[in-house]
Amino acid sequence: MGARLGVTRLTLTNFRSYAALRLDVDTRPVVLTGANGAGKTNLLEALSFLAPGRGLRGARLGLVGRRQAAHLNQTGPDTSVVPWAVAVTLSTPDGPIEMGTGIAVAGTERRTVHINGQAAKGAAAMARHVGAVWLTPAMDRLFADGPGSRRKFLDRLVTAFDADHAGRLAAYEHAYRQRLRLMKDGSGDAPWFAALEDTMARHGVALAAGRHDLVARLNRDLAGVTGPFPAASLGLVGTIDSWLAQMPAVDVEDAMRRSLWDERRGVMGAGAGPHRSDLGVAMIAPGHASHGQPAALCSTGEQKALLISMLLAHARLQRGKRGHAPLLLLDEIAAHLDQNRRAALFAEILRLGAQAWMTGTEPALFRGFDEKAQFFTVESGAILAASPP
Repeated sequence: MGARLGVTRLTLTNFRSYAALRLDVDTRPVVLTGANGAGKTNLLEALSFLAPGRGLRGARLGLVGRRQAAHLNQTGPDTSVVPWAVAVTLSTPDGPIEMGTGIAVAGTERRTVHINGQAAKGAAAMARHVGAVWLTPAMDRLFADGPGSRRKFLDRLVTAFDADHAGRLAAYEHAYRQRLRLMKDGSGDAPWFAALEDTMARHGVALAAGRHDLVARLNRDLAGVTGPFPAASLGLVGTIDSWLAQMPAVDVEDAMRRSLWDERRGVMGAGAGPHRSDLGVAMIAPGHASHGQPAALCSTGEQKALLISMLLAHARLQRGKRGHAPLLLLDEIAAHLDQNRRAALFAEILRLGAQAWMTGTEPALFRGFDEKAQFFTVESGAILAASPP
């Protein structure tokens, strides 16, 4: 088993329902139980801000800060940005690391990051020390939603595996938005278009290649999956993805530049890029009625099992690359799993040596961890240590 990595202290300031919180734990899995609305998911969301992006809820950063009745006005909630902070002590094989992120100045949505007391450039700096991935009930519709949701899911997995992916994605999206604005404005600034399209081609092909690399790794791992969680066959669907399978990356960059130029000229079907890709997923379960079916056609339970199978495969890959598993943030993970699959999930978390933060309404759902996990009860923002069920 690889070395265990985990959060040993979580400190929140003005985050969601928590005015102030300090929670000290060890690197074993953490089980948080309590009634709906008690603040369990808020803790997982706080930890999700260790990764680049807007956290597991995809919230605007300015809406994460805690608000009280005094912030309400006659026309509704005050939408001004409230400063907030999330700080952790991270136990790593190389020693503890202090990390923090949040919004320090009211009225701005600029997120700051500090590592060991020093300002860092962007949340990708934290991702170089720890990968964080999550599953939430809202993601149960991942295979039924549009391609954008699946791209975001895959990009989170790639970033947890390769922190530089976040920078490539940000650069591409920035150039994409600027180019889109020029097109809407009817600008004829050809040199500026060319510069933006060159940026999109370079970063776009790199991020598409990163997706392809992780998908290939996941497929190799999932090919050996046995047990109650079904294997999945993954594939990327899109013009740029077809090009990457047929030609060197440098030629794909040239092809993408030509496609973007054709789009400006009104050519139908032009404008290829990773923003048009989709993640295809099929269930692999020989002898089962759903074998070979696209995930979108599988039952709700099968889709949940496929997501868990993919997440566990990713955790195994990350442990193999980094020497430790990522943080697993699993919201209401056990509620819709049968006893056999719950036991298999808990056993795999322990085998991986992963610090999984899990929420649920009843401690009994997590029976089987015993002393191998830490149990807490969340009651209206208060967190109390509890005994295993």
